[in-house]
Amino acid sequence: MDTLKQLRDELETEYQTTKRFFEIYPDDKNNYTPHPKSMKMMHLATHISEVFGWAGFMLNSSELDFAKGGMEPKYLTTKDDLLKVLEENHKASQEALQKASENDLEPRWALKNDGRELASWTKYEAIRHSLNQITHHRAQLGVYYRLNDIELPGSYGPTADNPNF
Repeated sequence: MDTLKQLRDELETEYQTTKRFFEIYPDDKNNYTPHPKSMKMMHLATHISEVFGWAGFMLNSSELDFAKGGMEPKYLTTKDDLLKVLEENHKASQEALQKASENDLEPRWALKNDGRELASWTKYEAIRHSLNQITHHRAQLGVYYRLNDIELPGSYGPTADNPNF
């Protein structure tokens, strides 16, 4: 089994789906939030665009310590910004996955805060987690779109707005 090819293929599929979501992003709804505890729409979309860079970051590091920085959230304001960051991060992760070997997926990778370990996975597991994060947060964005009467593109099949598979 070629694990790296599977990861590259899945990242590509998620990229194409997310790109369709971002191409219809409404610039006039950046501050929309469906609930006071929810992220604002642009913050959520920005986070999704940044998660696309995680695979590359994870393959080229052993940890992320929030207290020490190294991965600061960007402040984006337009659909064009989202698409640009999405493209850059997707490309960086695809290049890192292309250069990696199966053995590069075995070392541990950790999330920390001021040296205290919050979570630890193999790099393979960490990358899988990042792919799950993309799907999870894009589904949230879909709810934001639905609540604003924005037609949803298909993710893994047809939607009520786009019945073609």
